Amino acid sequence: MARPPASGSTRQDAPQGGGLLHFRSPVTYCLTIAGFFLATFNLRFWQETAALFWQGRLADLLFLLWLMLALLFGYAAALLLVPGRAVLKIAVVVLFPVCAMASFCADSFGLAIDQEMIRSLMETDRREAAGLFSPSLLLYAVGLGILPLFLVGRASMAAMSLRRHLWHRAVFLSCGMALLAPAWHAFSAQLEAMQRHVHLRYLSVPGAAVDGATRFAVAALTGGPADRVAEPGGAPYRTGQSAGAKPLLMFLVVGETTRHANFQLGGYARPTNPRLSRIEPLYYFSHVVSCGTTTAISLPCMFSHLGREDFRLGESRRHANVLDTLAGAGINVEWRDNNAGSKGVSARIKTIEFGQRDSASLCNAESCLDEILLLGLEQQLTHVTDDTLIAFHQMGSHGPAYYKRYPEASATFAPACRTNEPAGCSAEEVRNAYDNTIVYTDRMLAEKIALLERLSDRFDTLLIYVSDHGESLGENGILLHGAPYALAPEEQKRIPFILWMSTGYRERFGMDAACMKRQTAKSYSHDNLYHTLQGAMATRNMLYRDDLDMLASCRGKPAPAPAERMASMNARAARPDQLSAESRTERKE
Repeated sequence: MARPPASGSTRQDAPQGGGLLHFRSPVTYCLTIAGFFLATFNLRFWQETAALFWQGRLADLLFLLWLMLALLFGYAAALLLVPGRAVLKIAVVVLFPVCAMASFCADSFGLAIDQEMIRSLMETDRREAAGLFSPSLLLYAVGLGILPLFLVGRASMAAMSLRRHLWHRAVFLSCGMALLAPAWHAFSAQLEAMQRHVHLRYLSVPGAAVDGATRFAVAALTGGPADRVAEPGGAPYRTGQSAGAKPLLMFLVVGETTRHANFQLGGYARPTNPRLSRIEPLYYFSHVVSCGTTTAISLPCMFSHLGREDFRLGESRRHANVLDTLAGAGINVEWRDNNAGSKGVSARIKTIEFGQRDSASLCNAESCLDEILLLGLEQQLTHVTDDTLIAFHQMGSHGPAYYKRYPEASATFAPACRTNEPAGCSAEEVRNAYDNTIVYTDRMLAEKIALLERLSDRFDTLLIYVSDHGESLGENGILLHGAPYALAPEEQKRIPFILWMSTGYRERFGMDAACMKRQTAKSYSHDNLYHTLQGAMATRNMLYRDDLDMLASCRGKPAPAPAERMASMNARAARPDQLSAESRTERKE
């Protein structure tokens, strides 16, 4: 006969489930999970922390041990805030793959995790994801992100009444704080130093990953629609400097992941710009910084009127960008993409996305070489009679598989790293592979300039090249890009900016060559692009500022506009508002 339960016991307190791991309290469960996180996902964090605070003294060892206990307590306490056993298990199941990816980025590339890194990972397309795939990524994803979930799934916790749940949590929190708080004052100097080294906070897993994912989710939910926007600058209009018997034609080339430090035109010792360095006149602006360190931020930011300090992705999506403004003024605007999309920049203009079906010789399953952007372009331009801007979004120097971004003909430097795990290559091999991508970009820009020169009998032409952000090649143990902007090294923010103008364009706008040379030594940023593009295409709105237009001070007085040209431009500008039109996209895949 079964014995009756002892006095005072309840069925809610009895162990339930035959799990492989059984926990009698949510406190021990959360402490175990937190300990696993600290020991497994924080290799880079502990390396960086020890490098800063370990000097061989007993006090240093005591601080590191105290810090470990403080983080263990903090992460366990955060998990204990999740109500109920089922919800707690779900939260842990979600955390493991997120932490595995955060740990992979930190350990493999030295990249800290924040909202924009999460955004970049979430917005990675199939081709870009394929370029990141590697044995190391598989090991982290499966070994640290998936396999531990089997243990989580087999774990069980004793059922408790709500009162006992609250009691266990209260005892743990109060005892933990009582034990850790007295040492807080003793380690005040080290803790102040940690506050100055903000990058440590972004390397801590899962704290940084959870914070970044939460901020990304909130931003995504509050972002505005991309197909209905307002024109904050009012109706755009053309200026007298749009005068000329020939239409204007601009090639705007948006580079990918190219940094100033490796451009021969900017003083780099290696011949990475063999063709552009022979073109005159060509202007290289040496002091330009990006709006962000990821494409997801820099691309929409550089075309926005908001500027880096005031830029918010959700707000920018509710406003017309400068390409919308130019189209609204009657200019033909087209976006040609060989990357992972325009991040909403081209949502309301003609967009052509290239892929493997366009050219088997220029593409593989992962990506295409940038020369694909020129396919059919010269023939297309034979039918163009209006002012036109064509934007090219290049694959450029996108890592980590730099060796896939250029053909063998551009393999100037050897030996080159031929893997998408640059941490396994020597610093010289990584630099050689990256420099080869710059040599190929040099060739692509030279070919675009040559095309513009061939068209100079029909157009007044110019080319602007600007990168979205830079790249780290191992400096300070960091690879790739995406560091939080406030902490990002110069290599990820300082970018190349190149300008070329045909003779007809220079004469038409009265460009002063000596003034242009002086401009190249000044400091600029992506904030200048919105105004420079308007000025270069003889367009204005109420947001235009000539002090932010990089070329404004070097233009001469406008010539009188031919009547027929002005009538044609005014007719185009008077068309119905294009900003509410649906995106016209030709997907070349």
